[in-house]
Amino acid sequence: MQEHPIDGKQRDAKQHDAKPHRSLFERLTALIAPEPENRTELLEVLHDAHERNLIDADALSMIEGVFQVSDLDARDIMVPRSQMDVVDISKPIEDWLPMVLETAHSRFPAIDGERDKVIGILLAKDLLRYYAEESFDVRDMLRPAVFIPESKRLNILLRDFRANRNHMAIVVDEYGGVAGLITIEDVLEQIVGDIEDEYDYDEAEDNILAIEVGAYGQRWRIKALTEIAQFNEALGTSLPDEDVDTIGGLVANHLGRVPHKGDVIDIDQLRFEVLRADARQLHVLLVEKIPVVPDHDAE
Repeated sequence: MQEHPIDGKQRDAKQHDAKPHRSLFERLTALIAPEPENRTELLEVLHDAHERNLIDADALSMIEGVFQVSDLDARDIMVPRSQMDVVDISKPIEDWLPMVLETAHSRFPAIDGERDKVIGILLAKDLLRYYAEESFDVRDMLRPAVFIPESKRLNILLRDFRANRNHMAIVVDEYGGVAGLITIEDVLEQIVGDIEDEYDYDEAEDNILAIEVGAYGQRWRIKALTEIAQFNEALGTSLPDEDVDTIGGLVANHLGRVPHKGDVIDIDQLRFEVLRADARQLHVLLVEKIPVVPDHDAE
Protein backbone atom coordinates (compact mmCIF):
# COMPACT_ATOMS: atom_id res chain seq x y z
CA MET A 1 0.00 0.00 0.00
CA GLN A 2 1.44 3.36 -1.05
CA GLU A 3 1.90 5.92 1.69
CA HIS A 4 -0.04 9.14 1.28
CA PRO A 5 2.31 12.16 0.92
CA ILE A 6 0.54 14.06 3.69
CA ASP A 7 0.89 11.11 6.10
CA GLY A 8 4.59 10.91 5.35
CA LYS A 9 5.05 14.62 6.12
CA GLN A 10 3.13 14.25 9.37
CA ARG A 11 5.32 11.29 10.40
CA ASP A 12 8.52 13.23 9.64
CA ALA A 13 7.20 16.20 11.58
CA LYS A 14 6.46 14.03 14.62
CA GLN A 15 9.95 12.49 14.49
CA HIS A 16 11.48 15.93 14.22
CA ASP A 17 9.47 17.16 17.22
CA ALA A 18 10.50 14.09 19.25
CA LYS A 19 14.17 15.04 19.04
CA PRO A 20 15.32 17.64 21.57
CA HIS A 21 15.99 20.95 19.91
CA ARG A 22 19.60 22.11 20.21
CA SER A 23 20.66 25.65 19.60
CA LEU A 24 23.41 26.55 17.14
CA PHE A 25 25.71 27.34 20.11
CA GLU A 26 25.10 23.89 21.66
CA ARG A 27 25.85 22.15 18.36
CA LEU A 28 29.07 24.15 17.90
CA THR A 29 30.09 23.39 21.48
CA ALA A 30 29.57 19.66 20.86
CA LEU A 31 31.89 19.85 17.86
CA ILE A 32 34.58 21.77 19.73
CA ALA A 33 34.37 19.83 23.01
CA PRO A 34 33.16 16.28 22.30
CA GLU A 35 32.30 13.76 25.00
CA PRO A 36 35.31 12.30 26.85
CA GLU A 37 36.81 9.28 25.10
CA ASN A 38 39.07 7.99 27.89
CA ARG A 39 39.51 8.11 31.64
CA THR A 40 41.89 11.07 31.59
CA GLU A 41 39.43 13.22 29.66
CA LEU A 42 36.60 12.10 31.94
CA LEU A 43 38.56 13.13 35.03
CA GLU A 44 39.29 16.50 33.42
CA VAL A 45 35.55 16.99 32.90
CA LEU A 46 34.91 16.08 36.54
CA HIS A 47 37.59 18.47 37.77
CA ASP A 48 36.04 21.19 35.64
CA ALA A 49 32.64 20.38 37.15
CA HIS A 50 34.16 20.72 40.61
CA GLU A 51 35.70 24.08 39.78
CA ARG A 52 32.26 25.26 38.64
CA ASN A 53 30.72 23.98 41.89
CA LEU A 54 28.59 21.36 40.13
CA ILE A 55 30.01 18.63 42.39
CA ASP A 56 31.68 19.08 45.76
CA ALA A 57 35.19 18.01 46.75
CA ASP A 58 33.99 14.92 48.63
CA ALA A 59 32.11 13.59 45.60
CA LEU A 60 35.06 14.25 43.29
CA SER A 61 37.42 12.60 45.77
CA MET A 62 35.31 9.44 45.93
CA ILE A 63 34.98 9.23 42.15
CA GLU A 64 38.76 9.51 41.84
CA GLY A 65 39.08 6.87 44.54
CA VAL A 66 36.94 4.46 42.53
CA PHE A 67 39.25 4.92 39.55
CA GLN A 68 42.33 4.44 41.75
CA VAL A 69 40.97 1.19 43.17
CA SER A 70 40.79 -0.31 39.69
CA ASP A 71 44.45 0.66 39.10
CA LEU A 72 45.90 -0.70 42.35
CA ASP A 73 46.93 -4.22 43.36
CA ALA A 74 46.87 -5.81 46.79
CA ARG A 75 50.65 -5.28 47.10
CA ASP A 76 50.18 -1.51 46.79
CA ILE A 77 48.27 -1.05 50.05
CA MET A 78 48.82 -4.25 52.05
CA VAL A 79 50.29 -4.24 55.54
CA PRO A 80 53.75 -5.81 55.00
CA ARG A 81 54.54 -9.11 56.64
CA SER A 82 56.98 -7.50 59.09
CA GLN A 83 54.28 -5.08 60.30
CA MET A 84 51.53 -7.67 60.76
CA ASP A 85 50.08 -8.15 64.25
CA VAL A 86 49.66 -11.91 64.58
CA VAL A 87 48.87 -14.42 67.32
CA ASP A 88 51.11 -17.46 67.59
CA ILE A 89 48.87 -20.24 68.85
CA SER A 90 51.87 -22.52 69.38
CA LYS A 91 52.47 -20.36 72.48
CA PRO A 92 50.29 -20.03 75.57
CA ILE A 93 47.46 -17.50 75.32
CA GLU A 94 48.97 -15.50 78.17
CA ASP A 95 52.02 -14.75 75.97
CA TRP A 96 50.14 -12.92 73.23
CA LEU A 97 46.91 -11.78 74.91
CA PRO A 98 48.46 -8.47 76.08
CA MET A 99 49.31 -7.67 72.43
CA VAL A 100 45.69 -8.34 71.44
CA LEU A 101 44.46 -5.97 74.12
CA GLU A 102 47.02 -3.29 73.24
CA THR A 103 46.45 -3.22 69.47
CA ALA A 104 42.66 -3.59 69.80
CA HIS A 105 42.21 -5.07 66.31
CA SER A 106 39.03 -7.02 65.68
CA ARG A 107 40.83 -9.78 63.71
CA PHE A 108 44.28 -11.37 63.88
CA PRO A 109 46.03 -13.84 61.57
CA ALA A 110 46.80 -16.95 63.61
CA ILE A 111 50.18 -18.56 62.91
CA ASP A 112 51.63 -21.83 64.13
CA GLY A 113 55.23 -21.05 65.01
CA GLU A 114 56.22 -19.00 61.92
CA ARG A 115 54.70 -16.19 59.89
CA ASP A 116 54.52 -18.23 56.69
CA LYS A 117 52.27 -20.73 58.44
CA VAL A 118 48.96 -18.87 58.74
CA ILE A 119 46.35 -21.42 59.79
CA GLY A 120 43.33 -19.20 60.31
CA ILE A 121 41.88 -15.91 61.52
CA LEU A 122 41.10 -15.25 65.17
CA LEU A 123 38.28 -12.85 66.01
CA ALA A 124 39.06 -10.89 69.15
CA LYS A 125 35.49 -11.28 70.40
CA ASP A 126 35.93 -15.07 70.48
CA LEU A 127 38.50 -14.64 73.21
CA LEU A 128 35.69 -13.72 75.61
CA ARG A 129 35.07 -17.44 75.91
CA TYR A 130 38.57 -17.80 77.33
CA TYR A 131 37.32 -16.12 80.51
CA ALA A 132 33.96 -17.92 80.57
CA GLU A 133 34.91 -21.51 79.78
CA GLU A 134 37.10 -23.84 81.77
CA SER A 135 38.22 -25.81 78.73
CA PHE A 136 39.18 -23.40 75.97
CA ASP A 137 41.03 -24.40 72.80
CA VAL A 138 41.93 -21.42 70.64
CA ARG A 139 42.29 -23.64 67.57
CA ASP A 140 38.57 -24.38 67.71
CA MET A 141 37.88 -20.64 67.53
CA LEU A 142 39.78 -19.99 64.29
CA ARG A 143 37.95 -18.95 61.12
CA PRO A 144 39.29 -20.02 57.69
CA ALA A 145 41.92 -17.69 56.24
CA VAL A 146 41.55 -16.32 52.70
CA PHE A 147 44.74 -16.20 50.62
CA ILE A 148 45.17 -13.93 47.61
CA PRO A 149 48.10 -13.15 45.26
CA GLU A 150 49.95 -9.84 45.45
CA SER A 151 48.71 -8.96 41.96
CA LYS A 152 45.00 -9.15 42.79
CA ARG A 153 43.20 -5.98 41.71
CA LEU A 154 41.52 -4.06 44.51
CA ASN A 155 38.20 -3.68 42.68
CA ILE A 156 37.99 -7.47 42.27
CA LEU A 157 39.08 -7.99 45.88
CA LEU A 158 36.38 -5.61 47.14
CA ARG A 159 33.76 -7.53 45.18
CA ASP A 160 35.02 -10.80 46.68
CA PHE A 161 35.01 -9.32 50.19
CA ARG A 162 31.37 -8.31 49.77
CA ALA A 163 30.25 -11.55 48.13
CA ASN A 164 31.95 -13.84 50.66
CA ARG A 165 31.44 -11.60 53.72
CA ASN A 166 35.18 -11.61 54.44
CA HIS A 167 36.97 -8.71 56.09
CA MET A 168 40.61 -9.82 55.86
CA ALA A 169 42.81 -11.61 53.35
CA ILE A 170 46.38 -12.88 53.58
CA VAL A 171 48.55 -11.75 50.66
CA VAL A 172 51.05 -14.31 49.39
CA ASP A 173 53.96 -13.92 46.99
CA GLU A 174 54.75 -16.01 43.93
CA TYR A 175 56.49 -18.63 46.09
CA GLY A 176 53.56 -19.05 48.44
CA GLY A 177 55.16 -17.14 51.30
CA VAL A 178 53.17 -14.60 53.30
CA ALA A 179 53.80 -11.09 51.94
CA GLY A 180 51.30 -9.19 54.08
CA LEU A 181 47.63 -8.76 54.83
CA ILE A 182 44.82 -6.54 53.60
CA THR A 183 41.40 -5.72 55.01
CA ILE A 184 38.16 -4.45 53.52
CA GLU A 185 38.74 -1.22 55.43
CA ASP A 186 42.05 -0.75 53.60
CA VAL A 187 40.25 -0.99 50.26
CA LEU A 188 37.37 1.27 51.22
CA GLU A 189 39.80 3.91 52.46
CA GLN A 190 41.10 4.23 48.90
CA ILE A 191 37.62 5.46 47.94
CA VAL A 192 36.31 7.41 50.91
CA GLY A 193 39.55 8.38 52.65
CA ASP A 194 40.84 7.30 56.04
CA ILE A 195 38.26 5.55 58.19
CA GLU A 196 38.87 6.33 61.85
CA ASP A 197 37.35 4.45 64.74
CA GLU A 198 37.66 4.69 68.50
CA TYR A 199 40.78 2.52 68.47
CA ASP A 200 42.71 4.48 65.83
CA TYR A 201 45.65 6.54 67.02
CA ASP A 202 48.65 8.17 65.47
CA GLU A 203 51.95 6.39 65.63
CA ALA A 204 55.00 8.27 64.38
CA GLU A 205 56.70 5.07 63.29
CA ASP A 206 53.78 4.27 60.98
CA ASN A 207 54.38 7.46 59.00
CA ILE A 208 57.52 6.05 57.38
CA LEU A 209 57.50 2.45 56.20
CA ALA A 210 60.48 0.81 54.49
CA ILE A 211 59.36 -1.42 51.61
CA GLU A 212 61.01 -3.47 48.89
CA VAL A 213 64.20 -2.34 47.19
CA GLY A 214 63.72 -0.47 43.92
CA ALA A 215 65.98 0.53 41.02
CA TYR A 216 67.99 2.89 43.23
CA GLY A 217 67.94 0.82 46.42
CA GLN A 218 65.71 1.06 49.48
CA ARG A 219 62.30 2.68 49.05
CA TRP A 220 59.90 4.10 51.63
CA ARG A 221 56.15 4.59 51.74
CA ILE A 222 55.56 7.94 53.45
CA LYS A 223 52.34 9.44 54.76
CA ALA A 224 51.96 12.95 53.39
CA LEU A 225 51.34 14.39 56.87
CA THR A 226 54.75 13.21 58.07
CA GLU A 227 56.66 16.16 59.48
CA ILE A 228 59.78 17.10 57.53
CA ALA A 229 61.88 16.97 60.70
CA GLN A 230 60.85 13.35 61.29
CA PHE A 231 61.49 12.52 57.63
CA ASN A 232 64.99 14.03 57.75
CA GLU A 233 65.84 12.14 60.91
CA ALA A 234 64.64 8.79 59.53
CA LEU A 235 66.24 9.07 56.08
CA GLY A 236 69.29 11.12 56.97
CA THR A 237 68.29 13.99 54.69
CA SER A 238 68.17 17.75 55.14
CA LEU A 239 65.00 18.94 53.44
CA PRO A 240 64.05 22.52 54.39
CA ASP A 241 61.04 23.11 56.65
CA GLU A 242 60.94 26.90 56.77
CA ASP A 243 57.95 27.28 54.42
CA VAL A 244 56.03 24.05 55.09
CA ASP A 245 55.90 21.51 57.91
CA THR A 246 55.01 18.25 56.16
CA ILE A 247 56.35 16.17 53.29
CA GLY A 248 53.05 16.47 51.47
CA GLY A 249 53.20 20.23 51.77
CA LEU A 250 56.75 20.26 50.43
CA VAL A 251 55.80 18.23 47.35
CA ALA A 252 52.69 20.33 46.71
CA ASN A 253 54.77 23.49 47.09
CA HIS A 254 57.26 22.30 44.45
CA LEU A 255 54.50 21.23 42.05
CA GLY A 256 52.58 24.47 42.55
CA ARG A 257 49.24 22.61 42.78
CA VAL A 258 47.44 19.77 44.52
CA PRO A 259 49.39 16.63 43.52
CA HIS A 260 47.71 13.94 41.43
CA LYS A 261 48.20 10.19 41.63
CA GLY A 262 51.18 9.22 39.45
CA ASP A 263 52.98 12.58 39.74
CA VAL A 264 56.77 12.18 40.05
CA ILE A 265 59.11 14.94 41.21
CA ASP A 266 62.78 15.00 42.22
CA ILE A 267 63.77 17.13 45.23
CA ASP A 268 67.34 17.19 46.59
CA GLN A 269 68.38 13.77 45.24
CA LEU A 270 65.07 12.23 46.35
CA ARG A 271 62.41 10.94 43.97
CA PHE A 272 58.83 11.38 45.18
CA GLU A 273 56.00 9.48 43.48
CA VAL A 274 52.39 10.16 44.45
CA LEU A 275 50.73 6.87 45.34
CA ARG A 276 47.48 8.26 46.66
CA ALA A 277 45.83 11.66 46.42
CA ASP A 278 42.40 13.14 45.93
CA ALA A 279 40.97 16.46 44.84
CA ARG A 280 41.77 18.05 48.19
CA GLN A 281 45.11 16.75 49.33
CA LEU A 282 47.99 14.32 49.01
CA HIS A 283 47.87 11.17 51.17
CA VAL A 284 50.72 8.73 50.45
CA LEU A 285 54.10 9.01 48.69
CA LEU A 286 56.71 6.55 47.48
CA VAL A 287 60.22 7.87 48.11
CA GLU A 288 63.64 6.64 47.00
CA LYS A 289 67.09 8.18 47.01
CA ILE A 290 68.66 8.98 43.64
CA PRO A 291 72.37 8.15 43.47
CA VAL A 292 74.67 11.10 42.87
CA VAL A 293 76.30 10.83 39.43
CA PRO A 294 79.94 12.02 39.49
CA ASP A 295 80.60 15.11 37.37
CA HIS A 296 83.60 14.02 35.25
CA ASP A 297 83.85 17.46 33.66
CA ALA A 298 84.66 18.95 37.06
CA GLU A 299 87.73 16.73 37.45
